Amino acid sequence: MNNLVNKRSEIVFLYDATDINPNGDPVDENKPRIDEGSGKNIVTDVRLKRTIRDYFYDFKKMEIFVREIKDDNENVQDAKLRAKDFLLKNGNKIVEKELTSLECKTLIDENIIKDCVDVRMFGATIPISLKGKDKPLDSSITYTGAVQFKMGRSLHKVDLTHIKGTGAFASGEGKKQATFREEYFLPYSLIGFYGLINENAAKSTKMTLEDVDLLMDGIWNGTKNLISRSKIGQVPRLLLRVEFKEENYHIGELDKYITLVTDKREEEIRDPKDYKLDVTGLFKKLNENKDKIEKVYYKLDERINLIKDGQDFKVTELFGQIQELKV
Repeated sequence: MNNLVNKRSEIVFLYDATDINPNGDPVDENKPRIDEGSGKNIVTDVRLKRTIRDYFYDFKKMEIFVREIKDDNENVQDAKLRAKDFLLKNGNKIVEKELTSLECKTLIDENIIKDCVDVRMFGATIPISLKGKDKPLDSSITYTGAVQFKMGRSLHKVDLTHIKGTGAFASGEGKKQATFREEYFLPYSLIGFYGLINENAAKSTKMTLEDVDLLMDGIWNGTKNLISRSKIGQVPRLLLRVEFKEENYHIGELDKYITLVTDKREEEIRDPKDYKLDVTGLFKKLNENKDKIEKVYYKLDERINLIKDGQDFKVTELFGQIQELKV
């Protein structure tokens, strides 16, 4: 693969969720995840990666490694069988060969990494079963993902809402009343994610510059096209990628330099018109590091209002190095 990623990037992504459950906790009645100390909504990095993967597979028709596959008996495929889907291609019957670790890695590079965009981005642990010269029968090879996200967190306190309703069917034969259902949701949550693209890890996963563009597309349009009952209220609002020219350098915590300003109680926020985003700290930090920055890429939803130094602000130029993302 040509054009491997050779520069580090920081990513900030904001999206909102209205009247839905952005990420339920299966061990707590599938309630939206909330940090009890701060009252803020939490969304796992796994949820965001799943959004991106689903977009690649469903909309871009690209192959991904991590996806649920069932056999004719509705049994979910395990990771070993998923790996064999690729490693047995083109006559590579690895279970019948004695392979060294290097030979196994070469097969994975030529098949799984080449075919699966999610492995190039997020890495994976590839389990293998083989008769090996220097490996036991069951082993695995781990690739650390070039793209890593922290847990997402709302920029404000949220209001957890609980509703009950009537189902369409009875719980069993002979019942005179339909079952009741209940669910938890958030009237509104503006969620912020922070991520890094690590150029060093990209060498092993072979993540390309084209993959970076795909990642931005997957973050924005994957969120926009996640149309299900529990996610239809999600809208991407701001996406920022800062690419650095200095080797092994990044600013860190860029998401912390964007703050939400509102006249309402934070729990009463219901729409972007209820607040503005203050980017004073963000632009100050970027300007302090402008000599180390190669380019700043951004995408902004038209309904988001920005302020800088107390004044309404439009993103048009940042020391000549800012460019709108075409996603």
